[in-house]
Amino acid sequence: MRTRLLLPSLLLLGSLSLTAACSSGSSGASDSATAGARPGPFSGASPVRAVDPSKIKGLRIVNSSSENSSCPFATSYPDVPGAAALTEAMKKDVEQRLASFRTLCDDSLTGADGRELNISHQFLVASGDVVGVRLTGQDRHAAGDGLRTRTYWYDGDAGAYGTALALVADRSRDAFVAALKKQLKGRDGTDADTVDEAFAEPSNVAAILDDMAFTADGGLRVTFDRDEVGAAPAGRYVVAFSKATVTPWLSAFGKRAQHQTEQPSRSLDLGVTATPTPAVPTHTASGDDDTDCRKVHCIALTFDDGPAVPETAMLLTYLAQYHARATFFVVGQNVAAHADLVRAEARAGHEVGNHSWNHPDLTKLTPEQVAYQLNHTSDAIKAATGKTPTLFRPPYGAINSTVRGATALSPVLWTLDTEDWKYPDAAKIAQSVVAKVKRNDVVLMHDIHATSVAAVPQILRTLTARGYHFVTVSHLRATL
Repeated sequence: MRTRLLLPSLLLLGSLSLTAACSSGSSGASDSATAGARPGPFSGASPVRAVDPSKIKGLRIVNSSSENSSCPFATSYPDVPGAAALTEAMKKDVEQRLASFRTLCDDSLTGADGRELNISHQFLVASGDVVGVRLTGQDRHAAGDGLRTRTYWYDGDAGAYGTALALVADRSRDAFVAALKKQLKGRDGTDADTVDEAFAEPSNVAAILDDMAFTADGGLRVTFDRDEVGAAPAGRYVVAFSKATVTPWLSAFGKRAQHQTEQPSRSLDLGVTATPTPAVPTHTASGDDDTDCRKVHCIALTFDDGPAVPETAMLLTYLAQYHARATFFVVGQNVAAHADLVRAEARAGHEVGNHSWNHPDLTKLTPEQVAYQLNHTSDAIKAATGKTPTLFRPPYGAINSTVRGATALSPVLWTLDTEDWKYPDAAKIAQSVVAKVKRNDVVLMHDIHATSVAAVPQILRTLTARGYHFVTVSHLRATL
């Protein structure tokens, strides 16, 4: 990737009745965070109860990303201890979609032609013996709006993964579908024939009823992706049922999921006897960094996309061994899951910067969406560290006047790109730094990759011997 310079400074809103309602729209997205008032991958107002993922013992967020400007992607899904079947289902779906996206890039002479794949996650419930997760994926510039959402459910009592339809009892499925069709017919962009055709084949019913979530008051919202039940220009549709309406249709698991959403317990118990979690480093900085970069050789190591388990904890240990300071540009949804690691970063004297909520190309968003991505992440960082960040790194290094105007944060890019996402080889990554680094460089790395973290000791050892000092980006700026 070309060298960057250090810079200075979807659920849709609809009309809902007390019993059932339906809404449509042209460009919204579900429960997600490119905008809107709720966390998640894309815009929208979600009625689901907020879940604190940091309370899930042993939780690991599986991240993958590419900084290739012609084929950018960022994906994530949770690995929940005790719910292996749930994790495997999400992994399979993410990998299939990512493989299709990569094939498009490989088959195109000009790359993905402006396309970008982003798959993000949101916990719907994680309580008692029930887990519900929504994955929201957007392939920008794909056919239609490229937005697809799906919910995944896990029944800890049965030890089984279930699709959204597992929430509905088999004996009630016909009545449930009939109620959905009644609400959909007559909406803008639909007609009776279109709706009937969408539900005609049993196999198609399971495919289109793949996003269901309970509201905080026990109601149920069913989301349909673009062009599944209506004309594509009409966008996505949401049908909502009140608790009183939907409860008679629910399966035994559906009723437990409803109850755990309404009245979440203090813990998640999936029958796991032990959930080993890597220890969080406790190193504490002895004071402010007094390195004078006008007199000595300095560089700023920066790490994007974390925090990650166990990689970030190991990285913090390596940095402490060499009394090195670094800057971490964190992704908000990972901060929510691992606030303890972000606190450890700050406690050790490192700088914590903003890298958006779920790593979209900010230049493709509206000002409101950009502001949401950054503000929501800054709030998560402040909650973890007690300090509001002042710096942000735009995903993929993509920035324009819209992005700049939507935030008061100062953008930071880089001068030396290790391309560690491309080469999973610790020795090669280390060599890319020690062979090319210059005084006052800002080095781009990622702490979601084990091989990148494994390269750090060689970088620290070699450059320390050459007289380099490792400082934060803000310290480097202030002393130049």
